[in-house]
Amino acid sequence: MAESKKFGYMRVSSKDQNEARQFKELLEFRINERDIYLDKQSGKNFAREQYLLLRDRQLRKDDLLVITSIDRFGRNYQEILEEWRYITKVIGADIHVLDMPILDTRQRGGTEDPMGSLINDIILQLLSYVADRERTNIRQRQREGIIVAQEKGIKFGRPIMDFPEGWDELYEKWKAKEIRTIEFYEQLGIHKSTFYVMVERYEKLRMEFDDNSNP
Repeated sequence: MAESKKFGYMRVSSKDQNEARQFKELLEFRINERDIYLDKQSGKNFAREQYLLLRDRQLRKDDLLVITSIDRFGRNYQEILEEWRYITKVIGADIHVLDMPILDTRQRGGTEDPMGSLINDIILQLLSYVADRERTNIRQRQREGIIVAQEKGIKFGRPIMDFPEGWDELYEKWKAKEIRTIEFYEQLGIHKSTFYVMVERYEKLRMEFDDNSNP
């Protein structure tokens, strides 16, 4: 039987953010440097190269996944819960959150300790919800920042364009593959070519505000 291993996972939202604090904490937990994985992108979903590599090709039953805090794991409430349960139930590995010691599945007593498991689940859901709400607030601040920039006449290399009402909500659904491209631009009443121009412009604007407003 293979010996269980410890893995660390880190995430920062942009390439210029520093992951040193997370890295230090994981090393102090005695995780080998080669077993620490890092993604530099948003926590809005789990479509992250290094995370998927770790989850699908490295984690095995009885291994331990260590993260420094729940928001470094992710910021989408539903997906956090789904990934957590996939790792613990399907793979059979454990998870430990360093800044919230009670979120350590090794402390669960399984069917012999249903109350401990229930408390753990409640805390996980609460923290996941908080992380998700923060992501929503960040997105709103980004949008407000773009609007303020437009009102002040700030230029970003091209003329600022107005986005149709309902754009933000449809964009998020489209990025999550909940709606098709044709459904997106037809609901807004715009032409396909205009749609792609607007997507490119919108994503560039979001990136310009992302470094300052998306932790």
